[in-house]
Amino acid sequence: MNTTAVVPTAAETVALNPRKARIYRAAMQVFSEHGDPELNVSELAAIAGVARGTIYNNIGDLRTLFTDVSAHVIAEMGVRLGLALSGVTAPERRLAMSMRAFIRRSHEEPYWGKFMMRYALSTPSFEALLIGLPLNDVVLGLEAERYTFRSEQLPSVLAMVGGTVLSAMRMVQEGHKTWRDAGTDAAEFVLRAMGVPAAEAQNISAADLPPLPVLE
Repeated sequence: MNTTAVVPTAAETVALNPRKARIYRAAMQVFSEHGDPELNVSELAAIAGVARGTIYNNIGDLRTLFTDVSAHVIAEMGVRLGLALSGVTAPERRLAMSMRAFIRRSHEEPYWGKFMMRYALSTPSFEALLIGLPLNDVVLGLEAERYTFRSEQLPSVLAMVGGTVLSAMRMVQEGHKTWRDAGTDAAEFVLRAMGVPAAEAQNISAADLPPLPVLE
């Protein structure tokens, strides 16, 4: 008999059943609009389009829903971005694509974008997403001499990346720029600021952007 344990993949770990996914999307909508991490079952059920019993069957404790949704948003984006960029090895290209993926998603899923913008600078876990995801690509690029900033400037560089992404997301949400233009500009400016030659930074930032895989 085969006793080998089946280990879930990262994608399987963060995938949600359809009802729970609807509830989480509804919760993001409420949190992003009201900025209140507390909500009631009736309100959540109405927005999600499900019965109150479905909420209880899929959500353990409403008092931890904000934390649970936040943790899922962070893990899910990390997994999808990792899958989308699995074939990209150049750190400066990975960084540019990561930035643009956030900005594109804020256009495709407005409440996701609003949720990110409202809490990214006030919730440590979201800061970790915006700063932690590009960390490896920034460090590798610096070690490969693709970037020219000093190593002690790393925290400031990461803050610049996160702040630029959030600002571009806001421009898209408010209709000032398309996600393509905002994403391309944001990535190009960051790469140039880090030392990538202007023409190369422009070329990298305008390259085709792979879609974020759907988690089954």
